[in-house]
Amino acid sequence: MAKGPKMKSHKASRRRLRVTRNGKILRTQGGVRHLMTHRSPKRKRNLRKKATMVQTAIVRRFQFAHYND
Repeated sequence: MAKGPKMKSHKASRRRLRVTRNGKILRTQGGVRHLMTHRSPKRKRNLRKKATMVQTAIVRRFQFAHYND
């Protein structure tokens, strides 16, 4: 019996995204690599936290992120 090809999981999304128990998708926030000296400590502290993804991006990115799991 011939089967069709499997869909590959999107490796970049798979490394960067994490799913919570409630099904929300967490991502790390951007803009923290350099030029941090002029930012306030509160702003830098809040950038360390994870952010949830927007609903439209969830459909686009996550439907292939963990396809084969």
